[in-house]
Amino acid sequence: MVVKLFWQDQYMKECYSKVTAIEDSKVWLDQTVFFAFSGGQASDKGTINNINVLEAVAQGEDEIYYILEKEPDFSVGDNVKVEIDWEHRFKLMRLHSAAHIVYYYFIEKAGKQKVIGSNISIDKARLDFAYDESVGPLLEEIQEKTSKTIDEGIDIKTFEDEKDPTRRLWECGKWLMPCGGTHVKNTKEIGQIKLKRKNIGAGKERIEVILV
Repeated sequence: MVVKLFWQDQYMKECYSKVTAIEDSKVWLDQTVFFAFSGGQASDKGTINNINVLEAVAQGEDEIYYILEKEPDFSVGDNVKVEIDWEHRFKLMRLHSAAHIVYYYFIEKAGKQKVIGSNISIDKARLDFAYDESVGPLLEEIQEKTSKTIDEGIDIKTFEDEKDPTRRLWECGKWLMPCGGTHVKNTKEIGQIKLKRKNIGAGKERIEVILV
């Protein structure tokens, strides 16, 4: 089972890890700062012993393996340096936290709606809802309220659910939801955002969150 250091400290940029397995260009580690695609959030970018990671893959709940751009020159049992692209990670953290805030202001206006998809990429975050009307008329107010919350500098916490250790929670002020992604510590770190509406089919609406 890999120790996910990115949950202990989401601002940790590097660590040293012991290699637990190697299969061609795939590598398993005993601990890592390198987030793998999960819950809609994109994987980190970075290196293991200065070899670029092409893909990070979550293997069930307990493991992550990394596909390197070439077969490693290190062996099982070696200690290796794991580094992430911090600019890439920090942007994902900002977008992920912003998306949660936008979600709560959306349901405040539109009522509880079914989420049919979500994604946090380096370019934008998106929230997809089963919704029969256009979200366009709601976006100006949602963006204003989100921006106000960001400017207020509210602390954000992520932590293990005491009732279910396999689940992690995200908390910001009065809001609380399950989330295993990475987030900023304070809303001020998000910066300015812009919202866009996209129709993705009958009865489906998408809100895109962009950093500006």
